[in-house]
Amino acid sequence: MENVFYAFASFGTAPSKEMDNAHFSKMLKESKIIGKSFTTTDADLLFNKIKSKGARKINFVEFNTKAIPEIAAKLQKTPDEICSIITKASPASNSTKADNVKFHDDKELYTGVYKAGGPTNVDRNPASLSGVVDRRVAQTDARGATASQK
Repeated sequence: MENVFYAFASFGTAPSKEMDNAHFSKMLKESKIIGKSFTTTDADLLFNKIKSKGARKINFVEFNTKAIPEIAAKLQKTPDEICSIITKASPASNSTKADNVKFHDDKELYTGVYKAGGPTNVDRNPASLSGVVDRRVAQTDARGATASQK
């Protein structure tokens, strides 16, 4: 039971010995305790009732001695039955997997700049003047304009 508590307490975060309200609700949802007779509102109210004043988290002792009997009384079951239900649960992440996207995944359908490999963030020679100034002597007129600038 204690291992399940710690697994839910540290799900998605650094390992922790204390559980916050979100992880408490997740544990009750994953173990199928939250339903018609015990709602998420009941879980939130119970969490705020059992935590210490001014605290934001509960430890295993508070959970085992205060929360389990309250949940059992609300669901009209024994605390051992509630413990066995919670022990069978484990934290899980239910995320969706993206399908293949025609214009994103098939590189032959790329257009514009990305078709040629995309833009570059590396300039030829940005630190020197030769990278900024066009110094082609043979192709300029008296005022320094190139043929393409006329």
